[in-house]
Amino acid sequence: MTPTNILVAIPLMHVSSSKAAEDFYCAKLGFTKEWDYRPAAPALDPAYLGLQRDGVSLHLSSFSGDGVAGGVAAFYVRDVDALFTEFTSRGVTIQLEPYDQSWGNREMYVRDADGNSLRFIQTKP
Repeated sequence: MTPTNILVAIPLMHVSSSKAAEDFYCAKLGFTKEWDYRPAAPALDPAYLGLQRDGVSLHLSSFSGDGVAGGVAAFYVRDVDALFTEFTSRGVTIQLEPYDQSWGNREMYVRDADGNSLRFIQTKP
């Protein structure tokens, strides 16, 4: 196999309201906003935000043409049940509670207000 120059991939989720998305992802899911780009400031949208949690990046965009709502991002985690406890304590609605899949993973799914699915996956040894 030939070595690649790809260093990292960052999921991009399309959102309709950058403020509502920032509130959900940061206050509810524990991400931190690293930066934002708002060319029409003080207007909140359109915007492009860079978020981070536990060293993993996620981008959100309310610019038309930056993806479509209803995307999926998968996050491989150490402990799905701990995240379930954290998220539910913050009032997050869980689409699929921690579940042992037939293919061996323990998974939990969350949807944001725009229908984007965040899948938290714990692989089983």
